[in-house]
Order: sequence, then structure tokens, then C-alpha cells
Amino acid sequence: MTSRRPASAVGDSAYAQNPDSVFSVGPIPSPRHRSNHFPCLEDDRRKIPSQNLFPPLPLLLSSISPFSAAATAAAAAVFLHAAPDSRKRRSLTMPGPTAKAVKGPAIATTAVVKMRRLVSRMEPEAVTLLLVNLAGIMERADESLLPGVYKEVGAALHADPTRLGSLTLCRSVVQSLCYPLAVYLAARHNRVHVIALGAFLWAAATFLVAFSSTFFQVAVSRALNGVGLAIVAPAIQSLVADSTDDNNRGMAFGWLQLTGNLGAMVGGLFSVLIAPTTFMGIPGWRISFHLVGLISILVGILVRLFARDPHFADDHAKITGQTSSKSFRSEVKDLFQEAKSVIKIPSFQIIVAQGVTGLFPWSALSFATMWLELVGFSHNETAFLIALFVIASSLGGLFGGKMGDFLSRRLPNSGRIILAQISSASAVPLAAILLLALPNDSSTAFVHGLVLFIVGFCISWNAPATNNPIFAEIVPEKSRTSVYALDRSFEAILSSFAPPLVGILAQNVYGYKELPRGSTESQEIETDRENAASLARALYAAVGIPMSLCCVIYSFLYCTYPRDRERARMEALIESEMQQLNLDDMSPSGVGTGDLVDGSDIYGRERSVIDVHYEVEDSTDIEDGDEKTLLYRQLTFANLGK
Repeated sequence: MTSRRPASAVGDSAYAQNPDSVFSVGPIPSPRHRSNHFPCLEDDRRKIPSQNLFPPLPLLLSSISPFSAAATAAAAAVFLHAAPDSRKRRSLTMPGPTAKAVKGPAIATTAVVKMRRLVSRMEPEAVTLLLVNLAGIMERADESLLPGVYKEVGAALHADPTRLGSLTLCRSVVQSLCYPLAVYLAARHNRVHVIALGAFLWAAATFLVAFSSTFFQVAVSRALNGVGLAIVAPAIQSLVADSTDDNNRGMAFGWLQLTGNLGAMVGGLFSVLIAPTTFMGIPGWRISFHLVGLISILVGILVRLFARDPHFADDHAKITGQTSSKSFRSEVKDLFQEAKSVIKIPSFQIIVAQGVTGLFPWSALSFATMWLELVGFSHNETAFLIALFVIASSLGGLFGGKMGDFLSRRLPNSGRIILAQISSASAVPLAAILLLALPNDSSTAFVHGLVLFIVGFCISWNAPATNNPIFAEIVPEKSRTSVYALDRSFEAILSSFAPPLVGILAQNVYGYKELPRGSTESQEIETDRENAASLARALYAAVGIPMSLCCVIYSFLYCTYPRDRERARMEALIESEMQQLNLDDMSPSGVGTGDLVDGSDIYGRERSVIDVHYEVEDSTDIEDGDEKTLLYRQLTFANLGK
């Protein structure tokens, strides 16, 4: 009988076997096990002493926040799937006084076992997309918390609209600066691990916001929050792009937008409803940050355990090994060259330019909750109206993605672009009706809700129907994380100036003024209505002008998109030919024929097979390898992008 090593020794051994993972509790299963099981489900059970790992986790979660007790049992049960003995997984009692303490996790384990059985019957692709969308929900929920409690945070920290808007600016600037880190992590590590790590980071920053007592502390915490969000977003988008094709990619991004908006709706709705309450002397807005941070940790655990990255499957084993063997300096140099190649693509430049103007209004709409409250709507009415707007934009994203796929089949070179121009152009008159035409009267909740629904449905098509699918088509598969990270970096840092600009316009141009101390109730109502009108005019200036520019900028894609798409396809063919040349170096014959890829990918779908025929001349003037070098230099992606 073999003796069992201490937990620390086993953990060190596991890390030594898998040093490339961002964080790991055990070795990655061998390829022959990956076809039927998820990572850490079968092989890792015999190597990870989970009976020593899971008890500290619930204690840690309980110590982080007084509101984490409800999820303690679930968190422990999630880790119990790796227990080395099935009998120990069924009976989780401990000797002595701790036996009763673990009955909760033991009960939760039954649900986890059922969940594992359900997951085992699902396609790996479906499980990954499901968990990635779940991570997207929590990402957007975290982002929407602060705008939903601007009024309460401003009152607690004595901050005006300009300072409140600067909180979003701090997070966006840090988030933009950290996107290169996201590209590096996604290129070197499993993207599933990267997403889970990002979830843990933004959860920790969210807890810090809940504990902050000064405006400076909140600003620093929101800046740290941007690190986690920056790591997650590009990895999520590239995983969705890699799991779909040109015919259904828009629909997949539509679902991603729908689930993300669902998270924004839940986060905003929850924060608005709980803001005026208190629990054990703790303000409601702080409670909302505690709970979202806790749920984010649990989502990160689920993603880490059950999701899969296609780049780390059997078909990519050789590529993965080559990537991990490179030095840090070499990898950074390669990523820098890849970024330069992506930036040179004309279609990328155009989409980023429109994205800066197109995302500006969405950033400015973070003041929509405050505007509705100033109009006179109660917290419940405001929460309902914001939820209605988010639901409409979610359905609009799904509709836009579906229509984008349909038009791309009918009009391959222009269908997606036409749809984006219709969406951006419709925002100008619809925003005018909402912000300028409707009266500042709380009795018009139905009319405000109807117009908000129409606006949300019509202005949310661009990303799922046009931007994200086109990004996946104009670069090779290996560059998708880079293109999404660069896009988010450029757009986020520039559009983040929208909230402070809205605050400046409202205060200095349109007459927004703070409520005087000692004001009567009638004076407060009158001041709120005047401030609502000032804020509405500032919001329209931040919506109408950028959306008009966005519609015009999209027109340039008619010239660049078809050419850039064909160049990316040529690059993919060139890489396939280079792989074939490398394979045939081992062949003694002068004529080589080979299949570049297997007949099916990791998800069991059929893949196209490219047969490459070439002849190797027996000339002594050209040394071995020169033919490949010349071909590579003439037809590289960077040269084609010029």
C-alpha cells in the first residue's frame, strides 16, 4: 500500500507537472482522457487531496464577507468532485466535533453529482459557451453596480456627478492599459484559466469597494477592478469566435450580448432596489457589492473546473508545446509584431474609429438611472424602466446577430455593414424623443418605458451583427484574442471620457446645480426637475453627435472589408501550406501530398481538408528550407496587411 503524501507536497508536485497554467490544483489530464472527460474530473481525483483542500475555502469565503455563508456549502461541494475516493465524496463527515459542521456541504454534494452527470451528457462546446456566458453575466453585473447607486454613493462620499463619472474613467483607463496583459495570458495559458483568474481578481476588487469609506478608496478599488475585467473580456470573445463559424457567429455573439445585458440588468436592478435599505447597519449599496463579489468567485470556480479551451485540445498539442517552450522575451516580441499587423488592417482601424464614437453614448447612459430618479420616478419605477431598457437591448442584440448572419449570406460584402448603419442612425431621432420630447413628469412611466424599449431594441445591433463577427473574419484564428483586446483597449480608454463629459456639460453648460442645504420638499422637487432637464440635454449631446459620426464611419467598410477578409483567408491557407511543407520535410520522396488537418475538430464537427501538392526540385542551388523561407516572407500576414 502506498503512503499518502502531505497536501503541500502533492500540490507542489501537481504544479511542477503543469507550470504553464495560470493557477492549478492538479495536473492536466492526458489527451486520451480529454476526449470523454473534462479537466480535473477523473485523472485529477487520484492526485489531488481534495479532502484537505475544500475545508479552508468555505472558511475563507465566510471570512471575506458576512453575506457569504449562504454559498459556503456550494463552494465546498464544487471542489469535492475531485475527491480521490467516491465513498469519501458520499460521506463527508469528519471525526470529532467537526462532523456536524460538514453536513451542509455533504447535502450540497448530491446536487453537484447530479450537475456533473448532466454536464457529462452535454457537448464540450455547449458547456464552454454556457459557462463563458455565465462569466459574461457576472462581468456586466459588476460593471453596472456603481452606476445604479450613483446617487447613494454621491451622498455617502459627498461626490458630485463629475467626480462620480471619474470613477468609471479610473476603471476604464486601468482596464485599457491591462489589455496587453490579457493578450499575453491568453497566448501563453489556457483561456479558461485566464477567465477564472480574472473573475477572482474583479471579485476581490468588488469586495474592496464595499469596504471603502472615502472617495479615494472607491476610486482605487474601481481601478483595480479594471484589471480583472481586462483579463476576462478578450478571452471570452475569442473563445466564442473559435467555437463558431461565419454562418452562426453573429447569433453566438448575440447570445453573449443577451446574457451580458441580463447580468447588467440584474446588477443594476439589484443595486437600485437594495440601495435605500440597510442590513445590520450596513447600507444597501455596500451589500450589493458584497454579494456580486461572492457570486463572481463561485462562477470563476465553475469556469475553471468545467470549461475547455479549443487551443489546448489534442489537435493543438504540438502548437501548445511550441508556445510554452518560448522565452518571455520571444513571446512578447511575437505578440508585439502580431499587434502591429492587426493595427495595420484598414477594417480594424475603421471599426475602432466607429467604436470610439459608438461606445461613447453607451458610457454616457450610465447616468440614465440618475436622470430617471431626478424626473421623479421612485426607486422601484426606475429599476423597472432600466430593466425594460436592458431587456430590449438584449433582445435587440439577439435579433441583430441573427439578421447579421442572414444578410451576410445574402450580401457577403455589405450585409453586416448596412445593418450597423441602420442601427446607429436610428439612435439620433429616438434619443431626441426620449430625452427632449417627453415631459419630466413621473406620471408618464408607461410612455417612458415604451420609448426606452424601442431605443434599446434598435441601437444594440452593431456589436453582435457587425463588429465582433467581422473581427473574427479579418484576422487568422491565432490573432483573434489580440484583435478583441486591442479593440477593447482603444475603445474603452476613449469612450471612458463620456461620463465625466456628461457631468461637465450638465453642470457648466446646461445648468445642473446641487441641492441647497435646508431646502424644503417643494424646493427639492423643483431643483430635481431642473437638474433632470439639464442632465437630459447633456445626455443627448453625448448620444446624438457620436451616433451620427458612427453611422458615417461605417461607410468606409464597404471598401476595406471584402479585401481584408480575403487576405485573412489567404493567410490561413499559407499557414496550412507551411505546416504541410514542414511535414513533408520528413518524406524522402520528391512529391508530397498531405492533409493539413484532421477530419473533425475537438467538438466532433467536420472540418475541411486541404490537399497541398508541390514538387521539390533536386537543384543544388537552393538549399533545404529556402523554398519555405521565400514563401513565408512573400506571403506573411503582415505583408498582406500593408
